[in-house]
Amino acid sequence: MVIALIAIWYVAAVPMNVKEVLTQAERAGVVVSPDSAVARRDKSSLALVARNPGALGESWSLDRPRLPAPHQVLVELYDSTVDEELFGRRGIVQSGSLSNRSLVYHGWVTLNATFVGFLIGTALGVVLAVGIVHSRVMDLSVMPWAIVSQTIPIVALAPMIIVVLYSIGIQGLLPKAVISAYLSFFPVVVGMVKGLRSPDAMQMDLMRTYNAAQPTILWKLRLPASVPYLFASLKIAIAASLVGAIVGELPVQQGGLGARMLAGSYYGQTAQIWAALLLAAALAALLVWAIGWLERRTLTRMGMAA
Repeated sequence: MVIALIAIWYVAAVPMNVKEVLTQAERAGVVVSPDSAVARRDKSSLALVARNPGALGESWSLDRPRLPAPHQVLVELYDSTVDEELFGRRGIVQSGSLSNRSLVYHGWVTLNATFVGFLIGTALGVVLAVGIVHSRVMDLSVMPWAIVSQTIPIVALAPMIIVVLYSIGIQGLLPKAVISAYLSFFPVVVGMVKGLRSPDAMQMDLMRTYNAAQPTILWKLRLPASVPYLFASLKIAIAASLVGAIVGELPVQQGGLGARMLAGSYYGQTAQIWAALLLAAALAALLVWAIGWLERRTLTRMGMAA
């Protein structure tokens, strides 16, 4: 599957970059068709590829491609991580601290906001879920608002949150964490509500037979039954929290993978954008794997592992 995706990527880079490739070939004296950049501007990329099969050699080696080839992204990823930190003047080897030009540094900035937002969102989600399960009023009032809150585009909401918090003197890590929490609390709420309501009628009747109070039912029955649902929602929440942190970095541009992507778009460095995207995807996969590992350990300790 990976090989197939890489092959498709290489093929797609040819029509995506064909107009710039033909422009460079024309400047080098190669005959291209059409022979005018203005005429090529309105032509289909596939048609240009078909008409100029011999002038496409630079499709995978442009300095500023519209779609960089996989090897270009990997080179950028290496240069902005290993090479920058080990051999760069600002790298950790030379300066003793992470270079602000390194994706390692920007990834760490994003992870800090992700973790803080994830913890806030998880705590808020669990508390709201407990309230919803035990209060009919909260179920009818809070749950609809929680659903409606997720219909607001986070790209539009993030600058508003940043500006409002900045106006009251809150800046830095916390605004990005708030945006992460905003995206991560909803899956936790939904998962925990489902989990807390998962005990069947016979189990609930047994607890009432013992004359157990609501707090006892919560701690002895509802919470243990909700653990598998909680971990399933945490896997979604941690990925959503990472997305929230990246989106929250776009308005402030004070470091992080989001700021790195935005800087790459400003200067046409698409390889830089794709390298940041790959690192973000790798971090998301690692975080979800960590939650899965913790889930297996916890369920095994509780005797609930399959």
